[in-house]
Amino acid sequence: MSGSLRVSATTAAGLAMGTSRSALAGSVLLTLVGSACPVAAAWLTKQIIDGLTDSEAGSAPAMPYAVGLAAVGVAVGVLPHLDRLLRNVFARAVARTAQDRLFRAVGAQPGLAWYEDPVRLDRLRQAQQCGQDVPVQLVECTLALLRALTMLGGFAVALVAISPWLTVLVVLGTVPQLVAEIRLAHAQARAAQRLTAVERREMFFAMLLGAEPAAKEIRLFGTGDLLRRRMLAARSAADRVRGRLDRRTLALNALPALVTSGVAAGGLLWAVTRVGSGDLTLGDLSVVLAAVAAVQSTLGTVVGSVAETRQHLLVFGAYTELLTAPPVLTTRTPSLPARPLRSAVEFRDVWFRYGPDLPWVLRGVTLRIEAGRTIGVVGANGAGKSTLVKLVCRFYDPQRGSVLWDGVDVRSIPPQELRSRLSVIFQDFMSYEMTAAENIALGDPAAATDRVAVEAAARRAGVHPSLAGLPRGYDTMLTRSFAADDATGDGNGDGDAQSGVVLSGGQWQRVALARSMLREDRDLFVLDEPTAALDPVAQAEVSALIRRHGRGRARLLVTHWLSEIRNADRIAVLADGVVAEYGSHEELLALGGHYATAFRTQAAGYQEAMG
Repeated sequence: MSGSLRVSATTAAGLAMGTSRSALAGSVLLTLVGSACPVAAAWLTKQIIDGLTDSEAGSAPAMPYAVGLAAVGVAVGVLPHLDRLLRNVFARAVARTAQDRLFRAVGAQPGLAWYEDPVRLDRLRQAQQCGQDVPVQLVECTLALLRALTMLGGFAVALVAISPWLTVLVVLGTVPQLVAEIRLAHAQARAAQRLTAVERREMFFAMLLGAEPAAKEIRLFGTGDLLRRRMLAARSAADRVRGRLDRRTLALNALPALVTSGVAAGGLLWAVTRVGSGDLTLGDLSVVLAAVAAVQSTLGTVVGSVAETRQHLLVFGAYTELLTAPPVLTTRTPSLPARPLRSAVEFRDVWFRYGPDLPWVLRGVTLRIEAGRTIGVVGANGAGKSTLVKLVCRFYDPQRGSVLWDGVDVRSIPPQELRSRLSVIFQDFMSYEMTAAENIALGDPAAATDRVAVEAAARRAGVHPSLAGLPRGYDTMLTRSFAADDATGDGNGDGDAQSGVVLSGGQWQRVALARSMLREDRDLFVLDEPTAALDPVAQAEVSALIRRHGRGRARLLVTHWLSEIRNADRIAVLADGVVAEYGSHEELLALGGHYATAFRTQAAGYQEAMG
């Protein structure tokens, strides 16, 4: 077994053995009992037949065997149901644990670059599927192997007693199947990798067509047919991969099937001939028929289980790979704590691009955000404003230069510690399909159960009246995709569930602002286009809220609306990846450069509108 397969096997075994051991042990016990039943049934049948065909013995000696055979029949009927119950308990436990471990590993990736790699996203999709299924499938293979070996041992002993050479012939007849199954395992693993990418694309189009966010544009622009064709094209590509796999499976299995059926037919003819010559009894014939079929099927099961195990381990490599993947964003050792900001956050000659084959977004940015002061950042679209925000949050590290926290390179500070010192409103803030209270509380998990703090943050953001007036107040779901459950949240309500509401863009922006305001005690406040979705009156109101939010602490304000940052202590103008202008509002107007032109253009628009 190769090193990667060994790691997959160890990980899968750890998942299987670490969850619901009692259900697993019970299933193993039932497998052993169930696999002994066919052997016992064949032997009891022989005794009954021989007893009934012995004219001197009569029918009395066959009766105990008949009772035993009836008991075996009852066991054969009941045991599968008990086994299914235990396996379902085991499968659910493994699926929970596997999902938890996978997303712990995904969540432990501190940066964003990991999410921008299509190969990694394909592997994540594959890991989601196989992580929950493969450990259970491997246990199924192991139990099938155990069942097969138990039955094989019993029937092989019976068949050897009747004809050793027939036993050898039956065993050799499974060799072609072994070769075919191993080749199929590799083909199926390769097909699974190819299918993941096209299936993820198909799911993307299906979600667009079936979910609300894109429904307006799809209907307005009439793009439904185009997206549907794209979805069907992805499905067709997946079907072609499956079709090739089906044809390969048929080609590889044809010869083993002929060999197996030929051996079975030859064994039957030989046994009938020997019964006719008086060398075997009718009971012996029944054992031969049962044993040949059982030995072939159990050997086939053994071969199939071994090959299927290999296939599962090959596929499971996606799960183990993500579980053991090193972080894309690393922290220097020894790491340093993120202490309260006393001096400044600095960008020193920072160069950054999102990939080695992509253009530079920042080309030597130097900027200082002093504690207790507000720095505004403006610039055209694509100038790198949001990239500055991502770097100060340490979602990425610069390729050149450094970002310093009180003189300490942030690459020496664990990302989570650094982020605990920040309060951020992102331009593309999240709208969670959860309750209003939960949407705000996500800004600080430590305050998740503190309703007073949540409502205080909503008041500071000016959204409290809107949320308090919802049908269930702060417990209202901010989505129509899910209904609100009962108070326990366990989905076992009494039918009183209500659908949620959808907020306007401006209301959502205030909810996002409240989420940030839940972190009032942070050292650096970052606001990336915090009023982009607001009307002018609300924009002015929220701008006033923002000026109070984080007052006395370091603040980085990124916006297109120059009126919002005219009161900033310093304003940096980004152009061509550098700080092209820097100064106060008055200084930049006097300079007559990019800032002055943009400010006067915006102001002229309002003045013209006012006559």
